[in-house]
Amino acid sequence: MYDIIFVGGGLNYAGAVVAAKKGLKVALIERDMEHIGGTCLNNGCIPSKHLLHLAQTQVALRNKAFARHKDPLKLSVAVEEKEEVIAKAHRSIEMQCTNAGVELIEGEGVIKEPYKIEVNEKSYQAKHIVLGTGSSPFIPEGIAYDKEAIITSDEVLNLKEFPSSIAIYGSGAIGLEMASFFAANGVETTLIFRHEHISNKLHPTILQNLEASLQELGVHFMPNTQVVEATNHEGRAKITTDKEVLSFDKLLVATGRRPNVEVVATSQIAVQRGIVTDDFFETTLKDHYAIGDCNAKLMLAHSARAQVLNVVGTIMGKKERLDLENIPKFFYTLPLQYAAIGKTKISLDKEGIEYKESIFPLSALALSHLTGATKGVIVLYADKEDFLLGAELFAPHAEELIGILSVALASENDVATTLRAIFAHPTFSEGLDRALRRFG
Repeated sequence: MYDIIFVGGGLNYAGAVVAAKKGLKVALIERDMEHIGGTCLNNGCIPSKHLLHLAQTQVALRNKAFARHKDPLKLSVAVEEKEEVIAKAHRSIEMQCTNAGVELIEGEGVIKEPYKIEVNEKSYQAKHIVLGTGSSPFIPEGIAYDKEAIITSDEVLNLKEFPSSIAIYGSGAIGLEMASFFAANGVETTLIFRHEHISNKLHPTILQNLEASLQELGVHFMPNTQVVEATNHEGRAKITTDKEVLSFDKLLVATGRRPNVEVVATSQIAVQRGIVTDDFFETTLKDHYAIGDCNAKLMLAHSARAQVLNVVGTIMGKKERLDLENIPKFFYTLPLQYAAIGKTKISLDKEGIEYKESIFPLSALALSHLTGATKGVIVLYADKEDFLLGAELFAPHAEELIGILSVALASENDVATTLRAIFAHPTFSEGLDRALRRFG
């Protein structure tokens, strides 16, 4: 009998290590130990950021101060480097688990009755079970996904050569990041999306500047367009939209992700879009939890890690509510990145909350003119008593800058308290100071 069995070796492993170090008897079940670390490490945010980091260099080299032969990025070398990093990370995670005393079990885990997990026709029992089985790419009806001409994020990060042309269907984080990557490297890139704009969640000024940045990078937009059918035709992606028929070397399907819920084989655990949980990530079956993508609350790796650590705390008697709204969200476009935390303009307006807004354009900083960041924007939100509610950033390394505001929100700071901090010059963090001061 284990104290806790964790099913799924993504960020779930962080909870397993912490629980084992606290003296609990712990097992971690992972379908494929060569995929330990989950989607983020293997075919998500770590590989994509490696490629985008290299592409950022390509963008910088467009500056007129450089005169060079246009050598293309050696994609096969980049992928080889990525594989080496991932292999080291696998060994590191396994070592962390082993050193902490976590028993690693390879195989497909299924829960058919309370407190039991079946793996390879063997049954394991535990006082608590934590499901963290992640998610998979969603393929809309009519698209014949073949991993060759028609691919998902699973394949795009392993391409050894650039296609001459690529269509990307979907303008979420994956679609925008990969559109940036391919366009930065000179690939004819077309972004197909179903609405007028690439997002309905961003501040209007940021949305306008982001769309302009992508188009300047070389991304061709096809708004208000739906892919009705897509097939491999003579090695290329033949795409039928609701308007016309098109052909590209590749079609990247980036239409979202589907929670992996096959682990649940009992009616005692409710499943809707994802595995249903309460605010403490407990399922409809007592002592059984679901964290990360499989509960469909917030599909981000750092959210999964925060959730599983929260669950371990609950199991060990320290029950606290985790505020998912105050978890940073970001995507890594080129040349600037977007990040948000807490309330945004769209959520504030939707909820009818009274708020004050401060907008600071990075073009007011000389540094932005030297770094190609003149389209950058910082937007802060505060309530009528000047307590911070949230922020949206469009800036170089916005995913790093947002950490400052994460601390401010976690500390429940007002504007005056946050302004006690001094930001170095010249940096883009100065923009936070300027935005705070604009509240007046």
